[in-house]
Amino acid sequence: MKAYHRSSESKTKPKQLLEIRGLHLELQRSRKESIPVLEGIDLSIAQGETVGIVGESGCGKSVLSLSVLGLLPDAMRVKSGEIVYKEEYPLHKLGEKKVRRFRGSEIAMVFQDPMSSLNNGLTIGAQVTEMLRLHLGLSRAEANERAIGLFRKVGLSRPEALLKEYPHQLSGGMRQRIMIAIAISCNPGLLIADEPTTALDVTIQAQILDLLRQISEENDTSILLISHDLGVIAEMSDRIAVMYAGQIVEIGEKDEIFNDPRHPYTIGLLQSIPTPAKKTEKLFSIPGTVPGLAERHSNGCRFAQRCSFATQRCQSESPVLLDASPGHTARCFLLEEGKKGALANAVVS
Repeated sequence: MKAYHRSSESKTKPKQLLEIRGLHLELQRSRKESIPVLEGIDLSIAQGETVGIVGESGCGKSVLSLSVLGLLPDAMRVKSGEIVYKEEYPLHKLGEKKVRRFRGSEIAMVFQDPMSSLNNGLTIGAQVTEMLRLHLGLSRAEANERAIGLFRKVGLSRPEALLKEYPHQLSGGMRQRIMIAIAISCNPGLLIADEPTTALDVTIQAQILDLLRQISEENDTSILLISHDLGVIAEMSDRIAVMYAGQIVEIGEKDEIFNDPRHPYTIGLLQSIPTPAKKTEKLFSIPGTVPGLAERHSNGCRFAQRCSFATQRCQSESPVLLDASPGHTARCFLLEEGKKGALANAVVS
């Protein structure tokens, strides 16, 4: 598939581009009160690798990506942990001015809603060339020429005319391609794509995913792909992290997550995928909802209230990530107790 897969057969371990270690984020509700948002996040992304993060809304996927870019809301802060880029830049410690140098040039983001991410009061050309002039020091003419080349690269027709047009004049798919052009304009090492195909029709979704795959393969760009759509995650990712209520509950190679899931939440998500074989059945859904920030207690498994495997222990103890196989971990007591069979019987093909 990609260079990352081929390298797994060699003795050389891929260089880690981004490492998140023991990250804890909290929301400051008052001077004396704070509540956890993310807890104990450990995640790494190798050079040229695509890592997918999946989970329901409210699980903390987008907040995690914003923490990498230093774009957290004012009331939210890193309580502990590290975010290290290229093994030498501690992004969590850098001030706003220094972190700003990394945004766009080293780490770029494609947001899920290009209509609200683009400025309707500025032309497309002004918004693309601003990044080029700021980070690369290009003249206006040089930036315009490079912008036209970027428009061609992301598959946009009449690139010269686009420089003078406004976001509202373009379709959703075109606006998303503009966002991708801005994101890759300075050849970043890491591209964060937060629900990049939301609100796009199926044909356009496929085109956007093909474009992201092409960018990754041509430039050896690492991608952190955030989505609630397991189909998108399956098509794009080398490894997958499953998030629930501010924690990573399972992480592993794509094939392991889909073929040998070890956490009940992952199993529930997979059972929820509609397939032709299920067309006469009622679509499965996980009962209940993701607990809100104020409902997340330190004791007990976060998923216990929605889990058919939950025991009394799950209500009182917090599970940690345990090895299911090399490179595959899950946060479930069933692993510790050796009850793989119970999970295997729950998977619906």
